[in-house]
Amino acid sequence: MMNGRDITDSDLLLFYMEHLLSNLLPFWKRAVDSKGGIFTCFNNAGTKLLSHDKYTWSQGRFIWIWSRIAHLCDQGIIEDSSDRYLLEAERAIDFLLNHAILANGNCAFILSEEGAPKESIPGEGFDTSFYADCFVILGMAEFARVTRRTEILDRALRLYDTLVRRTKGQDLRSEPYPIPQGLRAHSVSMILLNVTQELFEALRALRHPQENELREACEQHAKEVLGVFRTSDGFVREMVVDSSTTFDTEDTVLLQHFNPGHTLEDMWFVIHASRQLEKPEWIPLAVQSVKKALELGWDREYGGLLRFVDKDGTVPRGKHTGDPYEKLILETWDTKLWWPHSEALYVTLLAERVTGWSEYGRLYQQMHDYVFRTFPNPDRNTGEWIQIRNRTGDPVNKLVALPVKDPYHIIRNVLLIIELLSNPNSFSGGTQP
Repeated sequence: MMNGRDITDSDLLLFYMEHLLSNLLPFWKRAVDSKGGIFTCFNNAGTKLLSHDKYTWSQGRFIWIWSRIAHLCDQGIIEDSSDRYLLEAERAIDFLLNHAILANGNCAFILSEEGAPKESIPGEGFDTSFYADCFVILGMAEFARVTRRTEILDRALRLYDTLVRRTKGQDLRSEPYPIPQGLRAHSVSMILLNVTQELFEALRALRHPQENELREACEQHAKEVLGVFRTSDGFVREMVVDSSTTFDTEDTVLLQHFNPGHTLEDMWFVIHASRQLEKPEWIPLAVQSVKKALELGWDREYGGLLRFVDKDGTVPRGKHTGDPYEKLILETWDTKLWWPHSEALYVTLLAERVTGWSEYGRLYQQMHDYVFRTFPNPDRNTGEWIQIRNRTGDPVNKLVALPVKDPYHIIRNVLLIIELLSNPNSFSGGTQP
């Protein structure tokens, strides 16, 4: 039972299972392309497909989701056959391997419906974002873990080796959000933590000889998150000055801003890594940062999480550098986005489980109440969530990062919650933060 609440884990499990099967999956099953992959360029309401282009990172994410659903079907947690999900996931892998991998070993950022690489920025080439490679690796690793297909895992490892070389280069491309010159971004360390822990899990399951190599990489990236970006009071900085360069001043918008969603997502990566790597000392640090993110990011006037805030939880401020990312922070800080809220649902529930502390149960309930009265599409025939809202919670028709309605964050966190509730002892704890 959730501490301090009347609802049981069984009740909550039934709620999320119904939401998955009745609200989320019907929408995305309709979006699967029989030629391989999934269409994601819908309007915010989900009522119109605006383009048949396929963003590579969304395809990798789709593979991860469909593979994990297949795993839960095989475990008897979801009452469905895994066959369709594995068939469509494998078809998407074939589509990517046949079309997305460029001659230099990097992934194209965008593909046409038929698989032709397209430039996201005219004249800038096809491989404008290392994030695309990350999500292809994530999807293939999960598919390999579930199916025990070693050849798929080896292909993911080859792509990972190329990714590692790429991240060590001087000009790491990270569209749609280029990293400002002279700064290190938390987002790089957190995605590499997620990539390495997913690969490590697949390697361990298949008893692969590179298991220890990925264990060490996973530990390295977790330590970067906790040692470079996290401060002693639990605050996780989005950007820090690169030690190899000079940056004019610390009191800029770029260095003072805070992204609550990134911290919430990354801290469950850290909690998972703490269990994978037997590092229990990381858990108190992670849950402290979860609490800090919710304290700073929660909108006390209208509820929900603000997209960006200043380091003290107020409107982002500081000296201007003219960087495009700075403009994004200042213009969209009060937007309410779907993905931080879905991350908050899982990480607060997980934090309560690993600490046994009732405050995280209360934080979960606060988030649950806001999310499910705000985001799900009231049109049940369409389903899914209306993902982008203004500060008061009304839908807005604008882009966030890409012109896509991506299923990843919502379904991934719903699946993780279902797993957590189906196996109450998987993260049982009792460590007071």
